[in-house]
Amino acid sequence: MAVPVVDPSLNSDSAPVDSAPVETRAESTGPGAAGTGTPRRPRWRPARADLLAIGAYVLLGVLVCLNYWGDVEHRVSSHLPTDHSWFEWLFAHGAYSVQHLENPLFSLRQNAPDGVNMMANTSLLGATLPLAPVTLLFGPQVTYALYLGGALAATAATSYWMLSRHLVRSRAAAFLGGAFLGFAPGIVHHANGQPNFVSNYLLPLIVARVLLLGAAGRSWRRDGVALGLLVAYQIFINEEMLLLTALACLVVVLAYAAQRPRAAWARARGFGSALGLGGALALLLTAYPIWFQFNGPQSYRGLQGGVFHNWGEDLVAFVTFARDTVAGDEAVEKTIGLTEQNTWFGWPLVLVALVALALLVRRSLAARIVAVLVVVFTVASIGPVVRFDGAETTIDGPWAYIPDDLPLVEMMMPTRLALVVAAAVGVLLALAWDALARTAPNGVAPAGTTAGAAKAGTAGRAGRWLRPVGYAALALAVLPLVPRPLPAERIDPPPHFITSGGWRPYVPAGRTLVPVPIPSNVHGLPTLRWSALTGHEFPIPGGYFIGPNPDGEGVFGAPNRPTSTLIYSTMDTGTVPPLTEENRRQAAEDLRYWKASVVVLGAHPREAVLRELMTALLGPPQRVDDVWLWQV
Repeated sequence: MAVPVVDPSLNSDSAPVDSAPVETRAESTGPGAAGTGTPRRPRWRPARADLLAIGAYVLLGVLVCLNYWGDVEHRVSSHLPTDHSWFEWLFAHGAYSVQHLENPLFSLRQNAPDGVNMMANTSLLGATLPLAPVTLLFGPQVTYALYLGGALAATAATSYWMLSRHLVRSRAAAFLGGAFLGFAPGIVHHANGQPNFVSNYLLPLIVARVLLLGAAGRSWRRDGVALGLLVAYQIFINEEMLLLTALACLVVVLAYAAQRPRAAWARARGFGSALGLGGALALLLTAYPIWFQFNGPQSYRGLQGGVFHNWGEDLVAFVTFARDTVAGDEAVEKTIGLTEQNTWFGWPLVLVALVALALLVRRSLAARIVAVLVVVFTVASIGPVVRFDGAETTIDGPWAYIPDDLPLVEMMMPTRLALVVAAAVGVLLALAWDALARTAPNGVAPAGTTAGAAKAGTAGRAGRWLRPVGYAALALAVLPLVPRPLPAERIDPPPHFITSGGWRPYVPAGRTLVPVPIPSNVHGLPTLRWSALTGHEFPIPGGYFIGPNPDGEGVFGAPNRPTSTLIYSTMDTGTVPPLTEENRRQAAEDLRYWKASVVVLGAHPREAVLRELMTALLGPPQRVDDVWLWQV
């Protein structure tokens, strides 16, 4: 998740603008040290509160994945089961690439004989390659569940670190903000089959590094190198979230410069030098993978028809409770957010956030920057048409005026810009809690804060109720958003013929096993898992990925051939259509194209009609173990 604010000087208008980060100011006193003169613990000696926070995040990660662990080998997301299986396949791909020392940027184990450009898909190579030993030992199902919960917890932990070391003094404030940044409703919703969108643990570190560039007393070379390494690694985790983070950082820097022009100008030279060094290093490290993504085999230019551009955030979604929270209702997503739920804050949090902004915006530069982020990215997330309660209005959204074919923009989904709003809300929660914690029990703010001694009389009268009411309001706003275990469904295991290696005598090197149904973005979820759960030992045609059409535009799945189209239509109708000799000729031609050596049909709800179809095309099958088999 894009985390927008880190400079400690942002916490109060009275703080020195170019204060060094908290951990380098252990002996500092006054407002530049987050408002107190208490020395900081060295960062290599975490306090007990830090360990408790991380432990709580780990428990939340386990809770979210609880339904998978009940039967980890046979359960997938009931919301996005095909995406879940795709990421299991990706973990198997990482293990296969390491085990066989093959190029991880491309795979011939899916979409045979053409293959899949892994850099042009959500390949998560930054996680699948390091976790290859876990996958080889325990299988991709276990790796998937471990990684999913771990990524959620790690994002919360790095967000907590960033907040507690760079923005707020209260550990409780940092814990609250970190929990929201790691487990926001939109992030947890993406955990239903899309672990790439919960893998945000590097983003707080990237933002912290960006907003420290050019600060007094810092080495621009060291900061630039650190930023370059972080950005380069994030490219192999999720480029889209990196782009959202870059956009958020741009808005933050511009908002800071507009409000602190002299301080921004003083830092400009060091900022630019470090940013240039970091960008050059990141480009150097990722030049070939990025070239491969856009120019390698099976690369593409944009998505056909700009299919993502129409997906804007529904205005009602902002005040709706997400399905996977304790206050959520499964029924509501059928109208306003079946696929994407990127805000879904619930009305209490929206109300509390607005009140917090109103109270903090005058005293805190950070709050003003958060307000800018909220406004800019809320408007940007609306898409080409304003939606309200599941229906399109006649009002144009901002994306109505943006061409579909702009580079990078052509593949963006407007609703996902709302993830920056979620990040800004997480930071705002931390700021609000910290402001309450920094107010004395009698309501008087500590010296150096903008509340000041001049307001002591008013603050004293308010102090009796301000802190308890404020804490209660924040708690009541976030408690309904505590995540529930993700819904999961059981899927039948692959046939024993597949898992036992019974297929080996039938599939020589250089040939493929054709599963029926052939995997696609709609059909063939079980057969896609055959490849993943056997460690990619045999290549298969078709699959679940994005590849080029004849015009070079990205489309979902392999272009249908006559035989795969015939299989899918038979599954959809439940009947075998009248077949001709032309159908049989096309089937033979397709099998030659796929370099098939054997066609395999296992247990399937449409098994009877599929066997009838394949028998009419290829002749009588053999019954081998628990599958029907046609040698071709």
